[in-house]
Amino acid sequence: MDRNTILGAVLIFSILIGFSYFNKPSEKQLAAAKHQRDSIALVRADQEKKVLSEKKLEETQTVLSASTNADSLVSGANQVLKEKFGVFAEASVGKEKFYSIENNLVKVTLSNKGGRIYSVELKNFKTFEGKPLILFEGTTSKFGMNFFAQNRSIETESFYFVPSDSTPSQVITGPEVKIGREGMEKFNTGGANSSKTVSMRLMAGDGKYLEYKYSLSYNSYLVGFEVNTKNLSNVITTNSNYLNFNWKIDVPRQERKSKMGEDNYSTIYYKFQDDDVEKLSTGKSGTESLRTKTKWVSFKQLFFASTLIADDAFPTVDIKTELTKEDPRYVGKFNADVAIPYEGKDSETIKMKFYFGPSHYTTLKQYDLSMEKQINLGYVVVRQVNQWIIIPTFNFLRRFISNFGIIILLLTVFIKLLIFPFTYKSYHSQAKMKALKPEIDEINAKFGKDKPMEKQQATMALYKKAGVNPMGGCLPMLFQFPVLIAMFFFFPTSIELRQQSFLWATDLSTFDSIWNMPFTIPFYGSHVSLFCLLMTITTIISTYMNSQTQNTEAMPGMKTMMYIMPVMFLFILNSYASGLSYYYFLANVFTIGQIYVFRMLIDEDKIRAQIMINKKKPVVKSKFQQKLEEMSKQQGVKPRK
Repeated sequence: MDRNTILGAVLIFSILIGFSYFNKPSEKQLAAAKHQRDSIALVRADQEKKVLSEKKLEETQTVLSASTNADSLVSGANQVLKEKFGVFAEASVGKEKFYSIENNLVKVTLSNKGGRIYSVELKNFKTFEGKPLILFEGTTSKFGMNFFAQNRSIETESFYFVPSDSTPSQVITGPEVKIGREGMEKFNTGGANSSKTVSMRLMAGDGKYLEYKYSLSYNSYLVGFEVNTKNLSNVITTNSNYLNFNWKIDVPRQERKSKMGEDNYSTIYYKFQDDDVEKLSTGKSGTESLRTKTKWVSFKQLFFASTLIADDAFPTVDIKTELTKEDPRYVGKFNADVAIPYEGKDSETIKMKFYFGPSHYTTLKQYDLSMEKQINLGYVVVRQVNQWIIIPTFNFLRRFISNFGIIILLLTVFIKLLIFPFTYKSYHSQAKMKALKPEIDEINAKFGKDKPMEKQQATMALYKKAGVNPMGGCLPMLFQFPVLIAMFFFFPTSIELRQQSFLWATDLSTFDSIWNMPFTIPFYGSHVSLFCLLMTITTIISTYMNSQTQNTEAMPGMKTMMYIMPVMFLFILNSYASGLSYYYFLANVFTIGQIYVFRMLIDEDKIRAQIMINKKKPVVKSKFQQKLEEMSKQQGVKPRK
């Protein structure tokens, strides 16, 4: 920095100091400035107070305005509801509340929203997981009437009903019910508390309402359902000949998932008023429009049913199933749109009822409505065997014995004793056939394969001369086969076996598993059923023992088939009810025991000696044999002398 720069900076600094000194305000000027600042502060304070006051006034006006608008909004909302729902506008607003009515078997929960059955619990049963058994619940179901009123579409499920009794829970009491008589109404005892009734009313003005009335009696699975209309003739559209009742539920799984289990039995059954029981296909979704008068519609699972029954008949019904086999919680969605007759009178009553309970043959049969036909007991002869032999015997034993493994054992003994005479006669006939084996071999060697007709005639002549009936061994199978098939249908659908354990089987109504494999074998599954395995082994043993007394040389393929069949059933029955495999296992064990007993009782040497005596006796030709020889002559075959 040079001298001139330093001198310039000093001069500027001196000028600034001099200017500040000579322009400093006097005491009078300072006082005037302070007065001015105080005045400005006062003005600002007044302005702030004014702004605050105006703000409070504005807020007050806003509140008052909001209050006025709220009244206007309420009035407007009421007007909107009235325009939308007409006389049912007031019932469209409310709070949902629950009420229940229950007896010793069923707990029915009602909701004031829709006045509907919200859920149904069967008190004496549990799910496969040990939880309360709920047939359906409100969050996954629809239940209500649909109709037109004053040119408006009304769905009762959206409205709030008024209960006849504000008591939240009503319990129907009675005497203790013996095992096997649950739901059997002929054993009910009357009394003051033997039944209860709850009504729900959808109000439509003074003295006008739609009413749902529910009633329940002690020891009953039937819930009375009555629909009453009061002074609604000028409300409900007069050209309506029916009211539409929509019932839809998501069907929850009650049983352990199995390829041969609940999914194969769940569907919708129905009965026409003057016809038999029919159903939608099982195992797949389906729809059907029933345009013939229908007596009842049932949402049927493997062991339980929810059924709507008309006192008279429903004019039309539309039903639909949507099965969801892969859903771990639900079997499917079942829907029924039911037409309820309506004549447009001032007061009308439509009576119906619900059945919420087990698919138990005797319980369903008591109502004389053919509802027991929902249980698949087989067809024609097989069903008769189940109805008249198996079920009565099973129910009789159940009254005295609580262990179902023992009951099945005694049932097996009873059936084996029933057909014992025919079994003995069959074995005796087979022993005769075995005694004739040398002669049969001689005939086969003589005629060979080139002369089948001559060989057959010679064989039949030998049987006739020896007094042997070749069909004698078929009699036991003729009697036993329907029983075996009847059991095939009975055990998987018998609710008595549900959740009943025996030995290693925890539930005789489904498969028993001693090993859950980490892989799946096609057509077999991913588990090993021990009862099924024992059944297969004993079947092979009994087949081998029977083959020793039978002549299968004429049909060589038959012998192979006899051993293939048990292996096939191993794959088929591995996922079936373990009670069925257990019964077949016991039947095989008794068969093996009978063969040993018969071998001790029947002297084959004595039988052969008697046959040789019979061969020497003259033979009288029967009309059948004469006819057979005439047919042979017409075909150019020389009859055997």
